[in-house]
Amino acid sequence: MKKKEHKFSFEVYDSIRELNREDAALLEEAKKITVNAYAPYSRFRVGAVAILASGERISGSNQENASFPAGICAERVLLSVASSLYPGVPIKTIAISYIDDNGKNKSDHPISPCGICRQSLLEFESRTKQPIRLILGGAKGKVFIIPEANALLPLAFTSEELK
Repeated sequence: MKKKEHKFSFEVYDSIRELNREDAALLEEAKKITVNAYAPYSRFRVGAVAILASGERISGSNQENASFPAGICAERVLLSVASSLYPGVPIKTIAISYIDDNGKNKSDHPISPCGICRQSLLEFESRTKQPIRLILGGAKGKVFIIPEANALLPLAFTSEELK
C-alpha cells in the first residue's frame, strides 16, 4: 500500500482592505453584480466578475427557475459568457461574492464554488491551458485567494478519462 497526500494552500485576508487595488475593485464589482441574480427560491444571490487575458471584464449572476433547483450558478453563467463572447480567451481571475437574503447567514465569510462549478472551472482551465485565480469573499469579512481553481477539485474526472 502507498499513501499519497494532496495539499491545498490559499491566502486568507482579514478583509477586502488588505487586498491590492485591482483585487479589491474586482471583488467590489462582484458584490454589486449580486443584484442581477434571479434567486426568488433560494434568496441566495451570487455574483461573479472575471478579467480575461485580453483585459476584458465579464460578469455573471445565479439564475434560478420554478423547477428549482434547476438553475445555473453565477460561475457557470460567467464561463458561458466567456465561451460565447470570447471563445478560446483564457480567464486570469474571477472574483465571487454573495448576499444571503434569508438572514440566516450574515454574508460575512467567503463561499466556495459548488461541485459542478468546480468541474466547469477545471474544464475551462484545461481548455485554455491557463489557471484561473479565484478571489472569494462575502459582503464583508475574510477574503480567500486561491491561485488555481483546479485545486478545489482533487482527483478530478477529466477529458483524459474519455479518450
